[in-house]
Amino acid sequence: MQLTRAADYGVRVMIHLAGLTANGRISLPDLARATGAPDSFLSKVLQSLARAGLITSRRGQSGGFRITPRGAEATMRDVIEAIDGPICLNICIIPGRSCTRKPRCPAHPVWIEAQQAMMDVLSGVTVASLASPAAPTLARIAKAGSKSVWA
Repeated sequence: MQLTRAADYGVRVMIHLAGLTANGRISLPDLARATGAPDSFLSKVLQSLARAGLITSRRGQSGGFRITPRGAEATMRDVIEAIDGPICLNICIIPGRSCTRKPRCPAHPVWIEAQQAMMDVLSGVTVASLASPAAPTLARIAKAGSKSVWA
């Protein structure tokens, strides 16, 4: 499984916005530059984030984009799902969907466990925590090994 480019940009945007000063607004071109996303594509991502109530936008001279309190406390899962919809590793674990192979499929329990593990990780870290100076880095993650670094 791979995140869509839109979801990746959405996470970048949210972390950048969370790192701005209180009431800090940023224009689309500045946000695109800061996140490495093309303006035209980023515009669609920002619409999804605004629809989900994670950011606000305002037009005009003092306009731009700003993170909402709900957006700062949003988890990575919230951001990804605001852009891509529900995250699901395999069709057989979608609630309400049925797979005729499920009762005898040896892989089904693995899909369920993998899905839960992924959701636990994505739900366990907020945008605000990623924007903080103490955010997890690759060096800390490598040093921690299999221990959780999100606490």
